[in-house]
Amino acid sequence: MKLTFLGTGTSTGVPTIGCQCAVCTSPATHDKRTRPSIMLEYSGRIIVIDTTPDFRTQALRQKIQRVDAVVFTHAHADHVLGLDDVRPFFFRQKDPIPIFADQRCMESLRRIFTYIFDQTYPYGGILKVEPHLIDGPFSLWDVQLVPLQVLHGALPILGFRFGNAAYVTDFSTIPETTLGLLQGLNVLILDALRHKPHPTHSTIENSLALVEHLKPKRAYFTHIAHELSHHETNASLPPNVRLAYDGLEVDLD
Repeated sequence: MKLTFLGTGTSTGVPTIGCQCAVCTSPATHDKRTRPSIMLEYSGRIIVIDTTPDFRTQALRQKIQRVDAVVFTHAHADHVLGLDDVRPFFFRQKDPIPIFADQRCMESLRRIFTYIFDQTYPYGGILKVEPHLIDGPFSLWDVQLVPLQVLHGALPILGFRFGNAAYVTDFSTIPETTLGLLQGLNVLILDALRHKPHPTHSTIENSLALVEHLKPKRAYFTHIAHELSHHETNASLPPNVRLAYDGLEVDLD
């Protein structure tokens, strides 16, 4: 299994519109971050976790040729508004694209993309999806995805464990019951917005403490704001912890 970071930025992306800070004006490629998403590739299948407003750009950049399923963490704009850009894959593959979300997220998707779910647009050209509610672990082509309940401020959302790797973005608190599901990992991906505390996101310091507690072999931080320079921040992190960057590929086998 290969994991690719499609996007590693916070909800506004980096550069942030109108900002002239050192990171937003940096020429460094790794300081340019689209909205947060990952892609899993295995057994000839491609699974995307979250379709950001930048999904079209991400798919073109990574030369994605198919999408077999989309899994959602939650329904905030920076995680779902690119769903319509899955259309070309439906046109090519012919079958409805399976999507997976918890009930709260699925209800929001139905509200945001009414035309997709209702299929009442008379002129065609609409994405067709096959909705599946997440209410526990589920399998996609022989790989089990275990939903991880976390809190994004007061909002319950999902992370996911797949094999010996886990993706937990947009969290401020991880309940004890979920921490128990994050033991024995080779790769742990965590939200780490910035150094300054935030009411709905983890900080570098908080995520480092979680890495120390959970002891994965490797950890990557994502959902990164423009307060963090890629090069300078990486220089301050332990050797087994790195800031992720757009396009980074990680072998999970």
